[in-house]
Amino acid sequence: MPTGSTGQIIGIIVASLLVIGFGIGMSVYFGRKARDSQDWLSAGESLPLVVVIITQFATATGGGVLIAHVGIGYKSGWSVFIYEGCVLVGFLVLMLIAKWLRQQRFTTVPDIITKLFGRHKVVTAIAALAALVVPFGWLATQFVAFAQLFGQLTGVSPTVLILLIMVASLLFVLPGGLTSVAWTDFVFGLFMIVMSLGVAAYAVHLAGGWGQITATVPQRLWGWEGLTAVGWEQIWLWVAAILPGTLTNQLYYQRVFATKKVSDARRGLGLSGLTMLVGGVYAGCIGLAVHAMNPGLTNEEDAAGWLLTQLPTWLVIIFGAFLVSTIVSTTGAALQSVVANLTRDVYQNIVGREQGERQTVALSRMITVGVSVLAAVLAILFPKALTWLVATYAYSAAALAAPIFLGYALHKRRRLTPAAAIASMLTGIVGCAVAQVVDTTVPYAVYGIGASAVVLLVFALVTPGKPSAGVRSELVREEA
Repeated sequence: MPTGSTGQIIGIIVASLLVIGFGIGMSVYFGRKARDSQDWLSAGESLPLVVVIITQFATATGGGVLIAHVGIGYKSGWSVFIYEGCVLVGFLVLMLIAKWLRQQRFTTVPDIITKLFGRHKVVTAIAALAALVVPFGWLATQFVAFAQLFGQLTGVSPTVLILLIMVASLLFVLPGGLTSVAWTDFVFGLFMIVMSLGVAAYAVHLAGGWGQITATVPQRLWGWEGLTAVGWEQIWLWVAAILPGTLTNQLYYQRVFATKKVSDARRGLGLSGLTMLVGGVYAGCIGLAVHAMNPGLTNEEDAAGWLLTQLPTWLVIIFGAFLVSTIVSTTGAALQSVVANLTRDVYQNIVGREQGERQTVALSRMITVGVSVLAAVLAILFPKALTWLVATYAYSAAALAAPIFLGYALHKRRRLTPAAAIASMLTGIVGCAVAQVVDTTVPYAVYGIGASAVVLLVFALVTPGKPSAGVRSELVREEA
């Protein structure tokens, strides 16, 4: 049964259609600038700094911030900033290699691995799989989040809602790939920032103001101690899980690859990381405000949904449009990232089939439709089982973190081979799996990354020779 009134439901449907229609219009307009496959896969290195910053924010802000992060604010107060801070630190670490990433004109994460270790089909296959599982997991879970949020409010079948968001995501991506996704994310990202701060302020007002919140909510949540209210064990779990996931998430790398200027790559990451703190303001304020109004929720993740029932009709409609723009931005970015892997790394590099520009774009669009349908089917058939996809973060990081960062640190001094990359990535995956089965206290991703790093160091030390002449000359150009 729907929890919203008929007027609210109609208003939300109209507002959602307007948002989706506006986004599709922008996608088609900017998609005209995507003249070749490079534009489709990496935006042709054409994105200005401000677009990179806002599109990173829009990509990272999905169903997790809307539901889970508000739940953190409800139960643990300002501890949500620790979570957002882990993403920020991840972005700051990525800044260390950002200039090099942009100079090399990469398209996907496997391009980085093959640049450091040499071309090999097995290397590309493992790296492509490790890179695409995270955005595919995002895609499927965003479909589920959309159905859960709007299914309760409108009473519409989850299947219908999943199909609706699937079609909307396709219409955002198909016209121009990353070019259209980035520009629509930019506009939606601005809307999301304004709405995040606006809804947070209204929630505080609805709770009676900040004075009423501090008088009602325990000080351990809203005071300085609120930063650690979640407990140090949970904080270290976040550090161990979120940092590696951020450092190996292809969605973030692709915006670096697409910057208009090489100098923007590093600045874009730093400023994008700071925008993530907007999510902390949104989630913390709403969580504390709802705690002041209704401290008896049995599930903290119901806080965002409960707030919807308290908002006036006009704000519910605008908030519904905000939810749509947030989820569609994330699904569009995730979908394009998966397709880039399948087109570039699997079809062209592994299968070895090179095609003309038009054929490559046409193939990318066909794969886009196929990936969308598969994600929608999984979301419909296994809406509760999709929580296992959280593990994709751990396995992706276990396979990719050491080869990317340790490989970058070593490639000026040691000879890196495809065998080293294969051994490191496979060891990371196996180490991650063993730690998961044993059910270790420390997140299993840490064991996988550690094992991967040790194996890579051993291979680097025992492999004779120095970097090839091509690598040395490339380093001279970099330093120049």
